[in-house]
Amino acid sequence: MEIKRPLLLISNDDGYQAKGIRQLVEMVYDYGDIIVCAPDEARSGFSCAFSATTPLRLHLREKREGVEVWSCNGTPVDCVKMALAELCPRKPDMVIGGINHGDNASVNTHYSGTMGVTLEGCMKYIPSVAFSLCDHRDDADFEPLRPLVKTITERVLVEGLPQGVCLNVNFPASTFQGVRVCRMAHGTWGSEVTKCHHPRGYDYWWMVGHYQNDEPEAEDTDNWALNHGFVAITPTQIDVTAYSAMDIIKGWNVNCEIVK
Repeated sequence: MEIKRPLLLISNDDGYQAKGIRQLVEMVYDYGDIIVCAPDEARSGFSCAFSATTPLRLHLREKREGVEVWSCNGTPVDCVKMALAELCPRKPDMVIGGINHGDNASVNTHYSGTMGVTLEGCMKYIPSVAFSLCDHRDDADFEPLRPLVKTITERVLVEGLPQGVCLNVNFPASTFQGVRVCRMAHGTWGSEVTKCHHPRGYDYWWMVGHYQNDEPEAEDTDNWALNHGFVAITPTQIDVTAYSAMDIIKGWNVNCEIVK
């Protein structure tokens, strides 16, 4: 009986042509057959958004032994949904997001299209991992990530992940001092909107801003790990229920008469 190789579904938010996703394919090539379905251009910041009113299209960009590369005109989550519905011959053994150009630590987790990919896979009960590098350059050097990307991919394929849990893995741009399993830092974005005036007489705005770590001394966070040269692995869960607050809210005794 023929033994099927694992099936890996890969996507990102930088676009199918980005160096990060191309390097990722080569790093994990030995671990299974690969289907890439990624946006046709960069769509950072789309989080878990999907297209409800836009028709979606798929284009085959490359096909070689063990690898198919498709582009989609939708969001990163659209790419995963389309791949699962139309491209994958069976349920993938793993969903991988990345490798992202730029970190997805702290609250960036909530904005990231790369994490959108991973969360979508996790919600489909598929072991899922996101890889990101703290380097936004188009020609960023991803080669130092290879050993750990391969190791984590292999471990997840063999051991799986707890149901409802995916991994958010962020690499520092500097030489790695080690690996830390850590929580996401509490942080905020400020000065996010810049107003400009167009010569033709109208105003327009850019979304920019700067990130601030609100607990810089906390040594158990992803921000601290990255700032000190460590790879940060943050287990991330789908269930966002604040269980510690449930009794507080129950204590409000919120009861009202329903008006018919």
